Amino acid sequence: MHESHGPDVDIEDVLAARRIADLVERTPSARSRTLSAITGAEVVVKFENLQFTGSFKDRGAANRLLALDKGQRRRGVVAASAGNHAQGVAYHAQRLGIPATIVMPVTAPLTKVANTAQLGATVVQHGATVSEAASVVEGLLAEGLTLVHPYDDPLVVAGQGTVGLELLADHPDLDVVVVPVGGGGLCTGVALAAAGIAPRCRVLGVQTERYPHLVCELEGRPVPPQAPGTSLADGIAVKAPGAIALHQLPRLGVDLVTVPESRIEEAVGLLLEVEKTVAEGAGAVPLAALLEYPGRFGGLRVGLVLSGGNIDPRLLASVVLRSLVRQGRLTRMRVETDDLPGSLGRIATAVGDAGGNLVEVVHERLLGGVPARRVDIDLLVETLDRAHLERVVQALRDLAHTVEILDVGGR
Repeated sequence: MHESHGPDVDIEDVLAARRIADLVERTPSARSRTLSAITGAEVVVKFENLQFTGSFKDRGAANRLLALDKGQRRRGVVAASAGNHAQGVAYHAQRLGIPATIVMPVTAPLTKVANTAQLGATVVQHGATVSEAASVVEGLLAEGLTLVHPYDDPLVVAGQGTVGLELLADHPDLDVVVVPVGGGGLCTGVALAAAGIAPRCRVLGVQTERYPHLVCELEGRPVPPQAPGTSLADGIAVKAPGAIALHQLPRLGVDLVTVPESRIEEAVGLLLEVEKTVAEGAGAVPLAALLEYPGRFGGLRVGLVLSGGNIDPRLLASVVLRSLVRQGRLTRMRVETDDLPGSLGRIATAVGDAGGNLVEVVHERLLGGVPARRVDIDLLVETLDRAHLERVVQALRDLAHTVEILDVGGR
C-alpha cells in the first residue's frame, strides 16, 4: 500500500498540474496585519481551508484522477484515509464519474465516514488504523483498482504543488513559505514550485513534536521515545514519510523544524480570533512555527500555507476556551469567606465594580473540607486580559478574602 511510484517529479509536472484549475478553487491569499504585528514578520496566509472539502487534498486527488486512462477510470480507484484525503478522492471521483472505494479505520470519526459516503464513495471500514487497512487495499488493487496514495505519488505531489504556484504568483516577493509536513507531499510540491518560479524563496517544513518522523529520518536520528502520541495536528500525524519527500526535500534545500502541541493550539486560536478563519491543527502548524521561532522570521516576508480547516467542532470549542484561559480572559477562582448573610453579594459586587463579568457561581457550603462558618465560592470570571484579571483578584483580596486560581475545568 505504501510503495512509492518513484521519486521522479519536477517543476514541469507541477506546471502541468495546472490542468486541475477547473476542478479546484483558486484559493485567496492575503497579508495579515495583526499576525505580522504579533510575529515580527510580514505574514501572508494562503487559505486552503476554502477548498470544497476543506483542505488542499483536493488538488492532488484531482490531478491523479485526471491522469487515469479509460480502463482505469472504468475499474475505479481505492484510497486509504481517515480524513482529508478520503474526502478529496471521493469528491473528485464523483465529479469525474470514477467509482471510488475508500478504506477507513473503524476508529474514524463518524462525521468523516458519513461525509465520505455522501460524496459518492463506497466506504469500507477495517482495522484500528489506516496502516491496518493495508490488507483490504491490497486485495482491491489485485482486482484492478488504482491506488490514489495520499502523498507518495508524483501526480499527487505535483497537484499539491499548485498551492505554491498560486501563492507565489500572488506574492512573488516572499522570502520563505512555511508548510505543514506529514508524509511530505505538500511540502515537496510547494518546494518544487518555488524552485521553478521563485528560486530565491526558501521553503520551511513543519512537523509536530509528537510526529517528527520525517525530520528524524532526514537527520539520521531515532524518533524520540515519547513519540508518537495523540496530536491536535492529526492531519500530519504520519509515521512513514514518503520516499518522494525523502529524496526531494534535501535536494531542494528544504529546512524542517518541529513545534510543540501548545504552540499549535495557540495558533488555531489566533487564526480563529484574528483571521476569523477555522484551521485544523495541521493547518495552524505554519503559524505555530512563527510563534515558536520568531528569530528565524523577523523582518522577512513569510507565506503560511493554511492547509485545511476540518477540525471537530467540540475540539475547536475546547481550544477556544483554553485560549481564553491562557490569555487571562476566562478564569475559575475559589474564594473562601465567612458564611454570613450578604457575603456572596459583596463578592459579586467587588467583581462587578472591578469590571469583571461573572459567568458562573458555585456556592460550596456543605463540603467536608470547608471549615464550619466558612464557605468556598467558585467563580468563573470573564476579564479583558491578565492585567485586568489581577485587578479583579486584588479587589477580592481587599475584602479580606482568600483567592485561589483554578483551571477552567474546575477542581
